[in-house]
Amino acid sequence: MRAAIDLGSNSVLLTVVDDSGAVLHDEARVVGLGKGLGDGGAFAADRMEDALAALADYARVAASLGVAPADVRAVATSAARRATNSGVYFARVERETGLRIEVISGDEEARLTWAGALSSLDLPAGDVMVVDLGGGSTELAVGRDALRWRHSFEVGSVRLTEQVLGPDVPPATPAHLAAMRAHVDGVFAAPAVPAGVRCVVGVAGSVTTLVATELGLAEYDGARVHGSTLTDAALAGFERRLIGLDAAGRRALFAVSPKRADFLLAGTVILRAALAKAGADAMRVSDRGLRYGVLASSAR
Repeated sequence: MRAAIDLGSNSVLLTVVDDSGAVLHDEARVVGLGKGLGDGGAFAADRMEDALAALADYARVAASLGVAPADVRAVATSAARRATNSGVYFARVERETGLRIEVISGDEEARLTWAGALSSLDLPAGDVMVVDLGGGSTELAVGRDALRWRHSFEVGSVRLTEQVLGPDVPPATPAHLAAMRAHVDGVFAAPAVPAGVRCVVGVAGSVTTLVATELGLAEYDGARVHGSTLTDAALAGFERRLIGLDAAGRRALFAVSPKRADFLLAGTVILRAALAKAGADAMRVSDRGLRYGVLASSAR
């Protein structure tokens, strides 16, 4: 038995597999650990409590399936890399849950996510670019049989939303949208993606929520999401629909995952910029990602 936890800037995910790799448990919760963090602040007290409650539950679930908390590989990403109090907080998490949280670099995040995202997808021949859109950073990784290029960009859906709209997230205007686009274009200006990308794969909660909504799902269904397609035209449509919506309107639009709704305008902007960077007009969607890469790494 193996278990992996991905503690991101917005969500925390747990996957447990048996010795053959069959999934025994797969769960995601939006806890917003990086909310209000900015480029170098501290985790907020209420966000730490929500994340701790989720992690404690995950430790109990893993233990019930035969993986002791100390044997769960738990990794933390962008928010933990920026937070001034992450060390103190993760020491508390270990005392109270038995989970040891490892803060990984953006480079390592890109490598592991690339490995996880491509699993069980039927893809065309040639290089694939994986787009891992997180709350605090976005990783791009290119390769096929082996990873040959990767980069972590300091922009994510929560971080960009708060930079442009502020923490209260009022209804967005066309000027806000233009400001988001300009910021992302600046962040993505360099380095260039290697030539020869034949397919783009999108992964993580913003991508899966957008495609689930595009598919008209009332409840999230990973089997339908995994392997589906999200086009640039669909993303542009979401941008148009989100302009002017208040919090209630955003939650109604993204009823399949309403806790992500405030950050999905920024998410569409980042995803469209990533597609443009690869010269593509659509992406395949993976319901897998960092935690699956962690599990594969742990199996060696």
